[in-house]
Amino acid sequence: MPFVPHALTPRTAALLLVPPLLWAGNAIVGRLVHELIPPLTLNFLRWLLAFVVLLPIAHQVLKRTSPLWPHWRHFALLGLLGVGCYNSLQYLALQTSTPINVTLVASSSPVFMLAMGALFFKQTVRKRQMFGAVLSIAGVMLVLCRGDWHALAHVHWVLGDVFVLIATLCWAWYSWLLSHSPAPAEVRGNWAFFLMAQIAFGLVWSGAFTAAEWAGLTGWVDAHISWSWPLVAALVYVAVGPALLAYRCWGLGVQRVGPNIASFFANLTPLFAATLSVLALGELPQLYHVAAFVLIIGGIVVSSRQ
Repeated sequence: MPFVPHALTPRTAALLLVPPLLWAGNAIVGRLVHELIPPLTLNFLRWLLAFVVLLPIAHQVLKRTSPLWPHWRHFALLGLLGVGCYNSLQYLALQTSTPINVTLVASSSPVFMLAMGALFFKQTVRKRQMFGAVLSIAGVMLVLCRGDWHALAHVHWVLGDVFVLIATLCWAWYSWLLSHSPAPAEVRGNWAFFLMAQIAFGLVWSGAFTAAEWAGLTGWVDAHISWSWPLVAALVYVAVGPALLAYRCWGLGVQRVGPNIASFFANLTPLFAATLSVLALGELPQLYHVAAFVLIIGGIVVSSRQ
């Protein structure tokens, strides 16, 4: 059956503001520690720590008798997309790009959400949503060409831009699977159980990617970890904030209003990232970043109107 979203309420809007703020911090932290730890290893340790934090209240879902196991393929796919791929690709992108650019390019998510919903999940796309998506993608293109529209004909993609676009496609698929999850009520109705099931399978994928990274199969020549208290603090933040809290709020928001509307709130991430970049990295936004923000906010306003 097609997913029927509820109306966007102030409470749900507040809930959906939490993930972009935490994800903006995730991009900043990922950039700050990119010389201290390899990107795929960072993602694995982040989710391993989140697993440990969640284990005391959600270990029951991993028992043999858990209703999770008849649906293991679904959770294996959720774990691959949301845990194994999404942030691994984002951390890879931050090796060659800035947090502002990475989060702005990720603002193309409404396009992927709308297209995937229409093609595979029998969702009706309204004209306002299409126009909002056009505004968002215009903001992304403005970043890719670094503010020079004429440069689009000769645009040279930074490798990080490619990584984050693939990550955004994974996130769109993940979000639609969340709203159409066949998980039994005992798992889906308990946020800790539902997230733990995803993390457990995601750690398998992420662990495999990390092993490949240390074996030199990903092109990472000198994989090493420079342990320090700032790195430990960074791991705690990305595990508790962008992982547990953000995924919890995102899951609730998607279940209430659907991926299409939720995706436009994710576009606030670059706005928060730009503010945090000034404070933490000294990377001042350029004029084309401001123009991109205007386009993105316009996309949110247009698309969320009934």
